[in-house]
Amino acid sequence: MSQQTARRGGAGWALVITSVAGFMAALDNLVVTTALPSIREDLGGGLHDLEWTVSAYTLTFAVLLMFGAALGDRFGRRRLFIAGLTVFTGASAAAAMAPGIDSLIAARAVQGAGAAVMMPLTLTLLTAAVPAAKRGMAYGIWGAVNGLAVASGPLVGGTLTEHISWQWIFWLNVPLGLALLPLARLRLAESHGTGAPLDVPGTLLASGGLFGVVYGLVRGPADGWTSSLVLTGLVAGGALLVAFVLYSTRAKNPMLPMRLFRSRAFSGINAASLLMFLGMFGSIFLLSQYMQGVLGYSPTEAGLRMLPWTGMPMLVAPLAGIMADRIGGRPVVATGLFLQALGLGYMSVVATTDASYTAQLPALIISGVGMALFFAPASHLVMSSVRPQEQGIASGANNAMREVGGALGVAVMASIFAAQGGYETGQTFVDGMRPALVTGSAVVALAGVAALLIPTRRRTERQAAPAEPEPVLETASH
Repeated sequence: MSQQTARRGGAGWALVITSVAGFMAALDNLVVTTALPSIREDLGGGLHDLEWTVSAYTLTFAVLLMFGAALGDRFGRRRLFIAGLTVFTGASAAAAMAPGIDSLIAARAVQGAGAAVMMPLTLTLLTAAVPAAKRGMAYGIWGAVNGLAVASGPLVGGTLTEHISWQWIFWLNVPLGLALLPLARLRLAESHGTGAPLDVPGTLLASGGLFGVVYGLVRGPADGWTSSLVLTGLVAGGALLVAFVLYSTRAKNPMLPMRLFRSRAFSGINAASLLMFLGMFGSIFLLSQYMQGVLGYSPTEAGLRMLPWTGMPMLVAPLAGIMADRIGGRPVVATGLFLQALGLGYMSVVATTDASYTAQLPALIISGVGMALFFAPASHLVMSSVRPQEQGIASGANNAMREVGGALGVAVMASIFAAQGGYETGQTFVDGMRPALVTGSAVVALAGVAALLIPTRRRTERQAAPAEPEPVLETASH
């Protein structure tokens, strides 16, 4: 390794840059939710428009994740990471300055596109910079920061909206992005994937299929599952994804080689990730509303009371990464998922219209520990289940699974909630939330079962051969 590459590829800098970038992308999934009333007051628009300020980001983010990873593998991961970060930062500024609801929705869609390029490359850049023996701890810190972003989105959005203005949920990204851009250029080393040409047919099939499925899941609760657009999206999207799988089994250089799914490690961790995010996203979506709408907390107060859950990854996830290095990721991930399931089930029992915080606290702590034990080892399992040159697309596929799981979780939870309760009174809200949380608990427990199907560490490493003793980087050109 040359001195230039060593200087640029420092593990510490890579960890800081990729963690902050991942935090920004993950935070914007849910940061807007608590700001919607203020946005409507300033920019107008109906309920349909407000929902699209959330959905536009989720849609483009989920649809373009695998494409963004493929671009990075082909044209340079650092180069595309910088490009995605630039688009994300610029779109954040455009969202903050949006003069109307339509321009805000458009800026959110562009934000999601930038995040889709940036997010999957954070893991591949981090993997390239960190020696194999220390990756568990690095993934632990990266996972802690990203887990905190996912869970604290409503708190950050609510606090900024309540004490400053809703525009600051977007302005927050701008100084962070501007600080990261020169650091990424100077401190990250360039690396590539297989160098194979872009798979245009596969990209079109995967992107079109994900668009249809995610659109249907996002719009189903609001527009009705029998509406023509929702049904068309789900059916056509599903058909395109089936066509993508069939095409990828025969293509010479597919964007996502189907042989990766022959690995129990790769299949198991992706199934666990989809189910985990299904249960977790849907639960956070309802619990943040429960604390504000039923228990009467302000957005800031609700966020602070959820800190035992949302803040736990910052304390536990680095330790989980170290444990995964020593005993393997499977037992740590499975334990975390079963604890998360236990916490959600506990919350469904103690949730009432006047539940004390003391009654809720054990559920929040158990859920927080469980979430923390999942994030870091899950990332480690994904990256160790494939060859080094395939880590970019593996990261993109896993992130796409998580996004689809999150969209599906909100859709499923919202449907169960609407069928069993509603917003009329505090009691009707609790009546709808309880069965939804039970469903979320069951789904996360099923994710734990999927994690148990992952082979032991030694077998996983053999499946991902050839082994990678140390990161191999290409010298960055001047």
